[in-house]
Amino acid sequence: MSENAPSMGSMSGRTAVPVPLDEIDRQILRRLLDDGRMSVRALAEQVHISRANAYTRIGRLMSEEVVTGFTARLNPQRAGLGTSAYVTVTIEQNAWRNISKALREIPYVEHIALVGGDFDVLVLVRTPDNAALRQVVLESIQAVPGVRSTRTWLVFDEVRGPGADWAD
Repeated sequence: MSENAPSMGSMSGRTAVPVPLDEIDRQILRRLLDDGRMSVRALAEQVHISRANAYTRIGRLMSEEVVTGFTARLNPQRAGLGTSAYVTVTIEQNAWRNISKALREIPYVEHIALVGGDFDVLVLVRTPDNAALRQVVLESIQAVPGVRSTRTWLVFDEVRGPGADWAD
């Protein structure tokens, strides 16, 4: 994607400039990824800095959009979404804006990424069962105008959750 191209919806459309992070910042981010509800006091104690320093660093990370929010992570099986698959999608050139919008409206679509390589879009789908997965892929994703083909990769097991060890 070109430097000025808008993203698929997760960023504000501005060019993302990397923010310099030191080891303390990385420790803070690791701990927040593990437990976004952690108190600033507990966070400061774990990374061996003062509470004031922790507040300042978290504020900076948020104002510089390194941290863009705090969310809950679900256990898909416990939430009734026991079937997961990655769906690779090949699209018509220049159709990605409309396809991105349409994919975001499909129930059970958890994540959408515009990628380069043998296909154009990677979609994470979590459904209650194989019948629902079939419906999402064959009746929803493949029905989006501009979608040329799909390929579905069933997930048997997930070893890591979001953010695991990325900052090491």
